[in-house]
Amino acid sequence: MAMQFYASPEQVQRDRSEYARKGIARGRSAVVLTYEGGVLLVAENLTSLRKISELYDRIGFAAVGRYNEFESLRRAGVRMADLNGLAYDRRDVTGRALANAYTQTLGAIFSETQKPYEVEICVAQVGTSPESDELYRITYDGSVQDEPGFMAMGGSAEAISTVLKSRHDVAADLATALALAVEGLASVGGENGTPRTLGASQLEVAVLDRNRKGRTFRRIAGAALTTLLEGGKDEPEKEVGEAGDVAPPAPGEDKPTVSAASVDLEGKNEDPAEPADDTNGDGS
Repeated sequence: MAMQFYASPEQVQRDRSEYARKGIARGRSAVVLTYEGGVLLVAENLTSLRKISELYDRIGFAAVGRYNEFESLRRAGVRMADLNGLAYDRRDVTGRALANAYTQTLGAIFSETQKPYEVEICVAQVGTSPESDELYRITYDGSVQDEPGFMAMGGSAEAISTVLKSRHDVAADLATALALAVEGLASVGGENGTPRTLGASQLEVAVLDRNRKGRTFRRIAGAALTTLLEGGKDEPEKEVGEAGDVAPPAPGEDKPTVSAASVDLEGKNEDPAEPADDTNGDGS
């Protein structure tokens, strides 16, 4: 009779942790940091799949690792936020509550299933001032950390965090904060340790804009992102319903109020070639 292989619980946990860390390290990194106008979320992304998304009015989501796994977590977070907002009040939906829910979910998956999730996520909530912004890092094993204004995720998180720590400024404008985030992402992954150059097509960028009413999440792409990377000024698109958002419609042309088919033509000979209605053409 074959003997069953035995591994201590400590060894099982170490193996799972190593497996998850290796899976996360294979992906590209992401950076989240605060600035004067809100919270900036930047991810190196060469695909059309989203690593950065909105969870609720003032709450954003960023992740690295396996897409199918963190996408299922994102959807669950959106459902939870919507249900709580409808059952209670929109102000009762907080980043801390969502981070706690993710902690419990990932902790249960790590402890009870054969394969842990290969993900690392950030739940960010923008406040009324930079001091009230909240950044929560949740790792594959359910651990949660409250980050002090900036964080990097992925296999090269430590090297990127070193760049961010030396120059992060909560009073910086969006262009300066974006330049710092891109510099941190580009500082790793180059040949022989040399910095890379990242263009707009290689980045996914979004902000939680504290100056917006209602939903604060806003993506930055295309020409607007290129302008910011070149040091230009951020020009957010106007919200739907703002004055000047659309030009007033031109006055419509006057239309007839009576159908042409309803005009009484009885007794009128509209076509000279045809006889009147009361004449058959033969004099009868």
